[in-house]
Amino acid sequence: MQQQPLHRRTPTPGNPRVQRTRSRVLTVARELLPQVGPTGLTYALLAERADVTRQTLYRHWPNRAALLFDLILEGPDLGNYPEPGSDVRTVATDWLKSLRDGISQPAIRTAVLAVTAQADHDPDSAQALARIGQDRRAALNTLLEPSGVQIDAAEYTLLYGPVLARLFLDRSEVTDEFIDTTVTQWLTTLDSVRRAGARRGGPTR
Repeated sequence: MQQQPLHRRTPTPGNPRVQRTRSRVLTVARELLPQVGPTGLTYALLAERADVTRQTLYRHWPNRAALLFDLILEGPDLGNYPEPGSDVRTVATDWLKSLRDGISQPAIRTAVLAVTAQADHDPDSAQALARIGQDRRAALNTLLEPSGVQIDAAEYTLLYGPVLARLFLDRSEVTDEFIDTTVTQWLTTLDSVRRAGARRGGPTR
């Protein structure tokens, strides 16, 4: 089965006409979001530009957080999604490059920042943010299955955290060299934690 890019997931199959409408709305939303910002992306504007009713939008996305969630996870296919593999370093490196390239898309970047900013005071955004993390960690663990390695939430954060900090806090470029260094440090930490767990008789995953 063809893999989906890291920042994408396949929507639930359904009526082809409904799926075409849904796809068109997301395409228009991706075009509008960098121009008008999250607060400017109203359902009235989106309905007008996508040539649908607001009722149609609410059927697919009951709230703005749900729309941004799908914008993030169903972004454009950039053609660089990693393949499952037995080499953890290769999978992790390719995964981070795919993450970097996905977030570099203006609409994806704006949506991620909006959901993160709203999560503290909006329960829908908080839930969407948690689901994004769960979805992406599950996708990475699928890629890692041939290696026999599966990572937990903390180990996942240690991998992607430096890249997001570089992009959103430092406002700096995430180079291939930065990703290589991040993966090297992550693997060292992973090995150390799992060796310690083995000495204590705990699971090593």
